[in-house]
Amino acid sequence: MTGTDTSTGLLAGDAKGTGTFAGLIAGGAKGTGTLTRLALRRDRLMLPLWALVTGGMVASGAGSLEGLYGTAAERADAAASMTANSSMRALYGPVFGDSLGGLVAWRFGTFGAVLAAVASLIVVVRHTREEEETGRQEMLSAGAVGRRAPLTAALLAALVLNTAVALLVTAGLAGQGAAGALALGLAIGGTGMVFATTAALAAQVTESARLAKGLAAAVLGLAFVLRAAGDAGGSSFLTWLSPIGWAEQVRAFAGERWWVLLLIAAAVLVQTAAAYALTARRDVGASFLATRPGPAEGRLAGAGALAWRLQRGTLLGWSLGFLLGGLVFGGMVEGAADLVGGNERAREIFERMGGQSALTDAFLATMVSLFGMLAALYAVGSVLRAHGEETSGRAEPLLAGALGRLRWAAGHLAIAFGGSVLILVLAGLGLALSYGHDLGPVLGAALVQLPAVWTLAGLAVLLWGAAPKAATAAWGVAGLCLALGWIGPALGLPQAVLDLSPFGHLPKLPGPDMTWPPVLALTALAAALTAAGLAGLRRRDVTG
Repeated sequence: MTGTDTSTGLLAGDAKGTGTFAGLIAGGAKGTGTLTRLALRRDRLMLPLWALVTGGMVASGAGSLEGLYGTAAERADAAASMTANSSMRALYGPVFGDSLGGLVAWRFGTFGAVLAAVASLIVVVRHTREEEETGRQEMLSAGAVGRRAPLTAALLAALVLNTAVALLVTAGLAGQGAAGALALGLAIGGTGMVFATTAALAAQVTESARLAKGLAAAVLGLAFVLRAAGDAGGSSFLTWLSPIGWAEQVRAFAGERWWVLLLIAAAVLVQTAAAYALTARRDVGASFLATRPGPAEGRLAGAGALAWRLQRGTLLGWSLGFLLGGLVFGGMVEGAADLVGGNERAREIFERMGGQSALTDAFLATMVSLFGMLAALYAVGSVLRAHGEETSGRAEPLLAGALGRLRWAAGHLAIAFGGSVLILVLAGLGLALSYGHDLGPVLGAALVQLPAVWTLAGLAVLLWGAAPKAATAAWGVAGLCLALGWIGPALGLPQAVLDLSPFGHLPKLPGPDMTWPPVLALTALAAALTAAGLAGLRRRDVTG
C-alpha cells in the first residue's frame, strides 16, 4: 500500500515545537481550509441544487396543504384519519399536530430528512473515499496536508449543505410558527449530518466509493424501514432505533421536543470521533475490510461476464428491495383509498400522479410510477459504473488488447437495461401478490415504465460517451425527475413542468387504456441517445 505515513499530519504539529495535543490536532487538520474551498467549488452546482430542492420542497408545503385542508375542522379531521391509518403512518409517520405547520412536518418532514441524508452521504464519500480511489488524495497528501484534513473538509461541505437546508426550511415556514419552523429545519439538517458521519465511517472501512455509498445507503434504508415499522405498528421502540424516527420525534409545530436534537448531535459527534480514529490508523487508499481476490484465470468468459461479476451484488440488492417494496406498498392500497376517498382535493392529487381512473388504480399507478423513477436511479448508476471503471484506470488494460470498446461497454449496458426490467418485474409481482390484484395489469403497468427508465439511462450513456467530465450530471437529471414525479403534484406544479420528466408522458396504468405513441417515442429516444453515446465513446480517448 502506498500513501503518507499515519503520523505525517501529526508530526507537522510537533514541527512547530508545540508538542501538545492541540498542536497534534492542528497538524492533522492542516490544509482543511484549502480542501474545503476546493470541495465547495467542485460542488458549486450540486450543493445549491440539493439545498433548494430539499429545503424548497418542505418550505412550499404549507401552500399546497392549505389548499387541500383550508379550515381548522378539515385539518383536524385529516389528522385524525391519518393517525388512524397504519398505511399512512408507515409511509409518512404519525401526525402530532393538526395545525398547518404540523401537517407540513408530517407530509414533508420524513421525505426531506431522507433527501438531506442522501445528499450528505454522496458529498462525504465523493470527497473522501472517491478521492483516494482515483489517486488524487495521495498526490495531495504528499504536500502540506494533514491526515484529518480531507475528512474534515468533506464533513464541512456536508455541514454547509445541511445548514442551507435548515435555513430554507426555517425561513419558509416561519409564518406558521418560528419555534416549529426552527425545530423542523434543525431536525432535517441534523438527520443529514447523522448520515454524513455514517458515510464518513463507511469511507474508512470500505475499499471503494461504490461500496462506501452502498453501505451508507443500506444503513439509511434500514433506518427508514425501522421507522416505518415502528410507526405502522405503534412501536415507539423501533421508531427510536432510527435517526429518521428521531427527526419526527422532535415534533415540530406540536410541542417541540428540543432534547431530541441532543440525541442527533450525540450521534454526529460519536460517529465523527470514530471516523477520525479510523482514518488515523490506515494508509491512504487502504481499507479495514479486506479486498476479495478475483476469480481464477479462465472463469470469466468475456466482457459480459466481467460486467456481471462487478454488478451482480448491486442488482441483487435492488431486486430484493423492489420485491419487498412491492409487497409493502401493495398492502397499503386499501388503506390509502379509505383515507382519501372522501376528500376531493386529495383525490385530485392522486389522480394527477396516477391517472384519471378509480382511486385504487390511481394509487397503484402512483406506486408503479415511483418504482419506475427509482429504477431509473439504478439504471443510471449501472451505466456510470462503466464510467467509474474507465476513470479508475481498470478499463484501459482491457481495451489495450483485443477487446473492443463497444463490446466492453455492451456488457455493462446489458446489466443496466436488462436489470431495470428485472427489478420492475419484481416490483409488479410484489404489488400484485400483496394487494391481491390480477398479475397481468399490474405487471403491465410496471413494464410500461421502462421507456422512461431507458431514456434516462440513454442520457447517461450519451454524457459518458460524448462528455465524460459531465457524466455525473445524469444523477442530477434522474433526481430532478424523481422530485417532479413524487412531490410535483402535491405542490400543484403545472402539467407543463411535470412533463419535463419522461415519466410524465407515460400512460397511467392500471386503469386507462394503453396509449402506444408516447411509449414508442420514448423507446426510440432512448435508443438514439444510447447510440449517440456509444458513437462518442468510439471516437474519444479513454480517460484514466
